[in-house]
Amino acid sequence: MSDYKAILFDLDDTLLNRDEAVDKLFLIIFDKCYEDLSLSTKSEMLKRFKEFDKRDYGFGDKTNVLESFFVEFPPKLRIPHNDIQDFWNHHFPRCFSVNQNTINMINTIKMHAKVAIITNGSTQRQKAKIMNTHLNDRFDLIIISEEVGMSKPDKRIFELALNQLNVKPEDALFVGDDLEKDIAGCQNANIKGIWFNPNKIKNDTEIIPFAEIQSLDRLLDYFT
Repeated sequence: MSDYKAILFDLDDTLLNRDEAVDKLFLIIFDKCYEDLSLSTKSEMLKRFKEFDKRDYGFGDKTNVLESFFVEFPPKLRIPHNDIQDFWNHHFPRCFSVNQNTINMINTIKMHAKVAIITNGSTQRQKAKIMNTHLNDRFDLIIISEEVGMSKPDKRIFELALNQLNVKPEDALFVGDDLEKDIAGCQNANIKGIWFNPNKIKNDTEIIPFAEIQSLDRLLDYFT
């Protein structure tokens, strides 16, 4: 049995599959704003929508994502400019779901250690994602960057989590998909960083994770 007393998790693209949620949001927009189009056109639209979303990833205001999309693909029914942010805030968090294997993994780890979430993003949207997937019931601590006024990779947000959990850095692990924000950030706080890399992306940085995993189930290896 390991001596780790806490595992801290990133949210988007770690506990939750953001890519799948973007696909679902696109379908909502397509059904609301467009007439039936060919599969090839729809596929191209999805590709471009995801490119616009990726371009503005990390920005709270998503108005430019849809405005850019509407310019390239003029809709039959256009969402008014002033309503786009509210539309995104309402629908996008509801597009997320949590994998049952992830729930099982969290429940198993909770038998041995505390679990927490540290996520960058707007309080409203991140809380909505967490509430809609019922992750709020499963974690000892949830820290959202906008709520605390600091964000990853700032080491202070990791130190805040450790202080609130009453855990020393050497007794914790952090799991995230972003090498700079998650792994380098937690390492600056002397926490071991586990890189969640399900797509087997090549690490072209100088950041060296404590470990790399393709499946969250591998975290159980640190407790058995």
